[in-house]
Amino acid sequence: MVLKRSSLSLFLGFLLISLIAPRSIARFVVEKNSLRVTSPDKIKGTYDSAIGNFGIPQYGGSMAGAVVYPKDNKKGCKEFDGFGISFQSKPGALPTFVLVDRGDCFFALKVWNAQKAGASAVLVADDMEEPLITMDTPAEDVSSAQYIENITIPSALIEKSFSETLKKALSNGDMVNVNLDWREAVPHPDDRVEYELWTNSNDECGVKCDMLMEFVKDFRGAAQILEKGGYTQFTPHYITWYCPQAFTLSRQCKSQCINHGRYCAPDPEQDFSSGYDGKDVVLENLRQLCVFKVANETKKPWVWWDYVTDFQIRCPMKEKKYNKECADAVIKSLGLDGKKIDKCMGDPKANSDNPVLKEEQDAQVGKGTRGDVTILPTLVVNNRQYRGKLEKGAVLKALCSGFEETTEPAVCLSGDVETNECFDNNGGCWQDKIANITACRDTFRGRVCECPLVDGVQFKGDGYKNCEVSGSGRCKINNGGCWHESRDGHTFSACLDVDGGKCQCPPGFKGDGVKSCVDVDECKERKACQCPACSCKDTWGSYECSCSGDLLYIRDHDTCISKSGTEVKSAWTVVWVIFIGLAMAAGGGYLVYKHKLRSYMDSEIRAIMAQYMPLDSQAEVPNHVHEERA
Repeated sequence: MVLKRSSLSLFLGFLLISLIAPRSIARFVVEKNSLRVTSPDKIKGTYDSAIGNFGIPQYGGSMAGAVVYPKDNKKGCKEFDGFGISFQSKPGALPTFVLVDRGDCFFALKVWNAQKAGASAVLVADDMEEPLITMDTPAEDVSSAQYIENITIPSALIEKSFSETLKKALSNGDMVNVNLDWREAVPHPDDRVEYELWTNSNDECGVKCDMLMEFVKDFRGAAQILEKGGYTQFTPHYITWYCPQAFTLSRQCKSQCINHGRYCAPDPEQDFSSGYDGKDVVLENLRQLCVFKVANETKKPWVWWDYVTDFQIRCPMKEKKYNKECADAVIKSLGLDGKKIDKCMGDPKANSDNPVLKEEQDAQVGKGTRGDVTILPTLVVNNRQYRGKLEKGAVLKALCSGFEETTEPAVCLSGDVETNECFDNNGGCWQDKIANITACRDTFRGRVCECPLVDGVQFKGDGYKNCEVSGSGRCKINNGGCWHESRDGHTFSACLDVDGGKCQCPPGFKGDGVKSCVDVDECKERKACQCPACSCKDTWGSYECSCSGDLLYIRDHDTCISKSGTEVKSAWTVVWVIFIGLAMAAGGGYLVYKHKLRSYMDSEIRAIMAQYMPLDSQAEVPNHVHEERA
């Protein structure tokens, strides 16, 4: 049965209502950037502006420009060429920020027309006093698809009252200069970025789905580099709706939902009578979530990018391959455990919650600074929703702006993502051109001047005017700024490698130790080799001294001695040493013998004498004779 248009619209309306049914008030957070007026003085200040959800915002950077309000085509709905208007900046002038009024056409068309006329950015003036909203791309408008994809300049919506202030200043002939600042648009607390992509496996939902599929394929490589390096933590998410209780048994809900109406997706072709159903999309979304969970358990979460990309290529709806059979083939080719994935998906016919999809519905509700997810696709970086074109370079800039300064990975400092400010006049930082050392350190948000650490040696200073070596190891870096020179394989240095050391010419040289050290001529200055038989020859950093005939030069004593005399003396010295050693040994032995002999004789004499008289060292011998009584 083919549904009437009114019935289809009514059902889709119920689905939209069901998105916000669990909450009393849906909370949509408008992502803002800072707009600062720098002139004229009377309107100087900082104002809010809402980042457009197309084009390329300069996340992590800022842009200065001069505001122009066109006399004709004020709403920008027509091409400015037809009015003879150009916003192309002259050489040396500030970029042009075009102010246009809201109304009569899509936001994106206004920005596109201004970009073609040479504008660098667009400010859209609201036509009513209301809280700022996010300017989004037109849904399902095929005619606008091409120009939306080609918009590269940033845009922002400003409040009506503020736009009137700008217009008044311009009408008075004032030059209005403003600065758009995206440096704080994304929080950057530490050295790891957490980001989420709210996506959809449906490849037949029009322009946005095509852009999403293209982005996933293009961004896969960069995403996997960041994830494998531990720089980022990525999580994919999928939006689902639930069917109102009154319609859970209807044919429409049964074809678009699983788990008895708890998790639904719109019909891909918006035709309930043919093609794929919404529940097919829900099942594939669930499968992709489980692919991520299983891959994450094996410490390889980046495999999700491979699966999603391969599934897009191998299993498109147009070729009638959007099914479990094709998905299982992709899973097998990537070496994933298909049984674990099936177990994770659970039973889609069960009249109970699916834990994985229930978690996704809960995650759609905004927390902290992040609003509810209502736009598909949505990128969230460090819990802040990204606004702008879903394109590799633009998204990479947003991710890189989420790193704490100086902790960005190398991919963030590549030429196609940011400009190295250290190339221009060394960023105004200290540098040692001779040693090729600089205090300028490039970061995603700009350069910082910090005294460097080179080869384990720390420099200290303000980083702008001076940096000096601190601690040991100073001689490793440009020889500590001291004199050094090499000749004929010999190298001399005036650097003393100690903390707080100074430059001092080494022995054999004289000078200041910094700019120069000159060889000392020891021969000419009669500082060495001065014995009568010595012949002196000066060398670089030292001297050579030789003796005539068979004499030998002794450097420590600065004298010459006979080589033969030395040999004889050496031989006699050995003989005398041996003789004296033997004599001392014999004398020692004699003394020991004499001492032992004398001790033995003394003990014998004392024993003999003790038999006849008591000695001082002996006790008196008792008398054993008893007298007889009378």
